[in-house]
Amino acid sequence: MQVAGIWAPARATRAVAAAAGLIALLALQPEPARFSAVASVRVSHARALVLSEQARRYLILQYRSFPTEFMGCMIGEIHGNAVIVHRIAPADVDPKQSTETRVVPKQTCEDAGWTGTVGVIHSHPTGERCWYFFPGTRVATSDAQSFGRQPYPVDAIMCGDRVVWISRDMAQQQVRLVEAEAQPVDHSLRSGSRQ
Repeated sequence: MQVAGIWAPARATRAVAAAAGLIALLALQPEPARFSAVASVRVSHARALVLSEQARRYLILQYRSFPTEFMGCMIGEIHGNAVIVHRIAPADVDPKQSTETRVVPKQTCEDAGWTGTVGVIHSHPTGERCWYFFPGTRVATSDAQSFGRQPYPVDAIMCGDRVVWISRDMAQQQVRLVEAEAQPVDHSLRSGSRQ
């Protein structure tokens, strides 16, 4: 009976020590991820970037309006491996921090009050150097490096009539903003046509 009396306090001491160790480990964990960080975990390799008509119109207007780079928060959702952008919200940028070759936001999209951010888009006003890797190499540009520091599943560059974008698999793709307009058909040139 003496043995049982010693065993119970030793077992209780081990349980308390284990609980204290678990609490210490939990205390060392980083703070919970915000929605934007969770979004990047939900889709590892986006295969499609779908822009709503409203997002397309906004991008075209912004691109035509500014001689300097602009930046926006892509607000949307993820369906499977597709990132769907419903609208573009303006990023919080100090005008002095927007030049022809760079743009720096004052705070994150979430800190600026936007929820549902799936990526960031900025423009290259001259329509040049719209790539994430220098041509013919796997050397990352500053745009690719910036994307690597963000939690979002995609990043994009507005470049004239197209959007160049990248996802976490670091494969660069593009989406045309304006579909090629149908060329008028000259019916007088059709075979069998009489003039």
